[in-house]
Amino acid sequence: MTVVVKKMDDQGRIVVPKEWREKHPGKEYVLELGEDEVRMSPLKKENLTKYFDSVEVDLESDLSDWHAVRKELKRGRE
Repeated sequence: MTVVVKKMDDQGRIVVPKEWREKHPGKEYVLELGEDEVRMSPLKKENLTKYFDSVEVDLESDLSDWHAVRKELKRGRE
């Protein structure tokens, strides 16, 4: 871990070191606000395709009729 001392401007902005920004490119970050500290980490987008075909459901309804599928799935929860 590297320690860097930075000043905050009147609007609450702090410049993040260029090396860190280059290592973690992107526009969205997660800020964890503690009592006396702020932690910043890059927001990692989840790849949802890994969940494709991970759920199996036995349905009698035709998948082209989503209203019937929804009704059948709701009946299964009851």
